Amino acid sequence: MKINATKFYTLLFIIIVFLQLYVYSFRFNIFLQFIILSFFLILEKPRISTKFLKFLSPVVYIFIIGFFGTLLYKYNWYNIVKDIFHFIKPVLGLLIGYCFYRKINNFKLFVQAIVLTGLVSALVHFGLIISISNISTVADIRQHGTDNFIELVAVLFLSFYKKFENENLFQKRANHRILFWTILISSILYFSRTMIVTGFISLLSIYGYTVIKPKTIKIASILLLSIVLLYTVLFSVNIRRDKDGITSFLYKIKNAPAEVFKTKIDREDHTDLWDHWRGYEAKRAIELIKENPEGIVFGLGYGSLVNLKFFAPLSDDEKGMKYISELHNGYAYILYKVGIVGLFLYLFFLNKLYKKIYQNKNFKNVFISAFGLSLFVSTLVTVGINNSNEILMFIVGALLFFSEKNDFKTQEIC
Repeated sequence: MKINATKFYTLLFIIIVFLQLYVYSFRFNIFLQFIILSFFLILEKPRISTKFLKFLSPVVYIFIIGFFGTLLYKYNWYNIVKDIFHFIKPVLGLLIGYCFYRKINNFKLFVQAIVLTGLVSALVHFGLIISISNISTVADIRQHGTDNFIELVAVLFLSFYKKFENENLFQKRANHRILFWTILISSILYFSRTMIVTGFISLLSIYGYTVIKPKTIKIASILLLSIVLLYTVLFSVNIRRDKDGITSFLYKIKNAPAEVFKTKIDREDHTDLWDHWRGYEAKRAIELIKENPEGIVFGLGYGSLVNLKFFAPLSDDEKGMKYISELHNGYAYILYKVGIVGLFLYLFFLNKLYKKIYQNKNFKNVFISAFGLSLFVSTLVTVGINNSNEILMFIVGALLFFSEKNDFKTQEIC
């Protein structure tokens, strides 16, 4: 029986993304993605354009630089391999998205695949919430998921596909509405600050407010003033940390800047420590780089660990963990592992994504740019493209192919 390549690779893409979200074994996902991509490259022998390779090159260079520090120091092999997996992950994601949809070559089917994946994820999310026996706080709802970007992307794709492509994504309008509201409600129930920021940046990009021009500067000034006013109100009101419901969520918003940037922390005060954990991790990484100045340029390499100076309750071990490999602050993480050169390449890659907004304004370029900007912000708190559960690189890889294809058609017409 002959296998339909379009259906087969679409299903395989959905499975890869879904497993990335719900199978918590990072090593399993990386092995699976590597094996699938290897077989795909051998069997299909896809053509990869020079344009895409240029987009991919900063991420590949970052991956290579990680070995420099490893050669200078002696690290545990387990930690070395673990870091290698984290830094190869965005390369695999971009290649899988690009190569699979170069083979499938159907943009509408790609968008539908993302939406259907978002729907299945939303239904799973609802099921997990229902399984909670006693829900009294936002934290109770979030115990089965702190964010889910496939659902957010699905909502955005559903909302704006027709605006850009001038056709309905699904034939029946009722189906469209059911899909939209189901996935949107599930997305809201994550109560995720990073999802809110990503959604907001995406909307700004869609409506052209991320292109630098006089109107954009005015809008940015208004937004900055609004944020200042918001935090003025939040800091003028006594929002208690131990309260339930929306108060807990408001406390997290109020605490967000200090959580990232405050580094003077009393380790003995657990409330102070956990409220500013991201800042503390980053501080320790920077201090260790200062102690090893030879690692500033290319980092301390794969296998390097950050010494927390105390045993933090971050694992099942009763004693806790004193040394950690991965940081929440992605910029500190990249600087620690691959140095200033790696950090520059990372910013260069995100800038390449962002600059797509200055090309033909179409669905593909707008969302590539939006995801580049959102990653620029979210890297402060969620590791960025090296995050274990990050799925945007799969989507960006596919969008880069369709953007490239669109540009080629435009050139042919011209």
